[in-house]
Amino acid sequence: MRQVEVMGVRVEMPTNKPIVILREADGGRCVPIWIGAPEAAAIAHVMEGVEPPRPLTHDLLLTVMETLGGRLSHVDIVSMTEGVFYAELVLANGTRIDARSSDAIALALRSGCAVYVDDSILEEIGITMDVEEDEVERFREFLDNVSAEDFEDAEGGTEESGGTTGENP
Repeated sequence: MRQVEVMGVRVEMPTNKPIVILREADGGRCVPIWIGAPEAAAIAHVMEGVEPPRPLTHDLLLTVMETLGGRLSHVDIVSMTEGVFYAELVLANGTRIDARSSDAIALALRSGCAVYVDDSILEEIGITMDVEEDEVERFREFLDNVSAEDFEDAEGGTEESGGTTGENP
């Protein structure tokens, strides 16, 4: 397992499908994961520092977990099968809970815990990028100016059907 940084969410052109980009913390490889619009919004909100007036689903889940005495230790993206990523929430007591990668990432960002990607995923689909600091800064500026509405498709729905998003079914 390698620790990764969540670089952010972007929209792939010309399909307009949201992607979350993970970058190896001690290397240059990146892993793109296609996600649905609501999941992209959940990740973008926390990266933008948006404070909702009422708890959103990921906020609620963390509150329930903590109220019951649990704590999220870290998140593992454990495998990829036929373009579908599988993740696990790892609690402080060692319990592992199956999760969609986008939900796991959203929870990790909210709790401030680390995200890890299995070496086999990095070997198979990791894209080596020589990222210049100004490119990172431009990407951060994009994230600062993007809103959740930017990730909604024309019908206001998601791209979650048919396994095309890279997410767990």
